Amino acid sequence: MKLTFWGAARTVTGSMHELEADGKRYLLDCGMYQGRRKEAEQRNRHFPFPPGSIDAVILSHAHIDHSGNLPLLVKNGFSGPIYSTPATVDLAQPMLLDTAHIQEKDVEFLNKRRHLRGEDEIDPLYTTEDAQQTLPLLQPVPYYTPKAFSANLSYEAHDAGHILGSSTILVRSRENGREVRLLFSGDLGRPSLPIIRNPDPPPAAEYLIMESTYGGRSHEEEGLVKNKLADVVNRTAAHGGKLIVPAFAVGRAQQLALLLHELSDEHGVPNIPAFVDSPLAVAVTEVFRQHPECFNDETRRFLSNGNDPFGFDRLTYIQEASESKKLNDLKGPCIIISPSGMCEAGRILHHLRNNLDNPRTTVLITGYQAADTLGRKLLDGWQEVKVFGEPMRVRATVESLQALSAHADQGELLAWMKPLAGTLKKVFLVHGEPEGAEALQAAIQKEYGVEAVLPGWGERFELK
Repeated sequence: MKLTFWGAARTVTGSMHELEADGKRYLLDCGMYQGRRKEAEQRNRHFPFPPGSIDAVILSHAHIDHSGNLPLLVKNGFSGPIYSTPATVDLAQPMLLDTAHIQEKDVEFLNKRRHLRGEDEIDPLYTTEDAQQTLPLLQPVPYYTPKAFSANLSYEAHDAGHILGSSTILVRSRENGREVRLLFSGDLGRPSLPIIRNPDPPPAAEYLIMESTYGGRSHEEEGLVKNKLADVVNRTAAHGGKLIVPAFAVGRAQQLALLLHELSDEHGVPNIPAFVDSPLAVAVTEVFRQHPECFNDETRRFLSNGNDPFGFDRLTYIQEASESKKLNDLKGPCIIISPSGMCEAGRILHHLRNNLDNPRTTVLITGYQAADTLGRKLLDGWQEVKVFGEPMRVRATVESLQALSAHADQGELLAWMKPLAGTLKKVFLVHGEPEGAEALQAAIQKEYGVEAVLPGWGERFELK
C-alpha cells in the first residue's frame, strides 16, 4: 500500500488521504477545507489528482470537513461508490444538499455587493445539482461488516464515538502472502459524550492515521458542562440579551437541545424561548431519531420514558428563511443555536451580523475553531472582525464551552491507542495544528516508543 496525504496535513480541516492498493486508488474522506477565504477557495476548488482516477471513497463521518468536497469530486469526473455507515449515509445526504444551498445563497449575497463595487461575479464551488448527483453514489456498510474490494483488499468500520455514525476505518491489504493493516481513526470521540456510544477499542494494526485536534491539551471536566451552560443562559437572560450559539448541525445542536431540555425540566434556566435555526439541523435531528442503535444507554432510557431527547415545549426548530429573519426583530432574551459551528457560512453569519455589536449579546463557542475562521477570531478576542466581508466591532461577550467537544483530548487519544502500541510500526498524525500535533508526537514517542510523523501536504509513504 502507498499512502499520500492531501488534506488535514499539518492543519485541521479538509480531511483527504489517498490510498493506492491492489492496483487501484481510494480516498479516505474528501473534506472541505475551512480557513482564510482565498486559501480555502484554492484548496477546495483544485484537486491534486484527476478525480476520475479514484475508484472509491471511504467516508469516516458526515462532518463537512470530511465529506464536503464530495460533490466537487463528482463534478470533476468521479463516479465510483462512496462507502460509509448507514447513519453517515443518511446524514450526508441533507448535509451535502445544505452545503450546496448555502454556497449558492452566500455567493448570491456576495455578488450583489460585488456588483455594486463593479467587481466580477464569483461562482459557488458546486451547486445543489452537483450534490444531487453525488447522493446515489453513497452506499451503506454497517459497523463490523467487512467490505471486500478484491480478494486482497477490504475494510471494516468500528464506532469512533464522535458523532452519529462516525467510524474508525480498518483497511486490510494482503501482499506477497502477508497482511498489512492500516487503521484510520477518523475523528475520535470521547467517553461519556451525550447521546452517542463511547468509541470502540481499536482493532490491531501496523499503521495508524490518527487525528490530533486537541494534541497537547486536556478538556475541562464534563460534569461541569450543564452548570456552565446554565450560568451563561442565566447571565445573558438577566441582561435582556440574546445568546447566540454557533453549533455544528450534526451532534452539537442535538447535544445542546438535550442539555437545555434537562435544564428546563430541572428549572435550572429561566423560561425564555430557544430556537434551533437551521433547516439542516431539523433534517439531521430526524436522522438521529431514525438511528437509536447508535445511542448510549442514558439516551435510550430517556426515550424509554416517553421523552423526546431533542425537543421540549420552549424549543422551536426553524426551517424557513423568513422565520429566521424574524429572530432579528425579537425583543427580550432568547437562545439561538445555528450552524455553522466555525461561523464560516449559513444563518449564523446573519445572526452575528445583527448582534455582535450589542454588548448585551453573548456568543457561546461550543466546539473546536480552526485557525483563521471567524469563530477562532471571536474565541481569540478580536475586537473587530469581518462578516460577509464587512468590518464589525465586537461588543458582545464571547464565552467558551469546550467540554462539549466531540474530539478526544491528548490523554484520551493516548489511552485509546494504547492497545495498538505493541504492533504499531508508525503513526501518522493529521487533523491538528502543528503545535498540538507536535506535542502529541512527543507524548507518543515517550509513552510507547512508536515513531510518530506529521505528514506534509502531498507527502507519500509506502506501507510494508
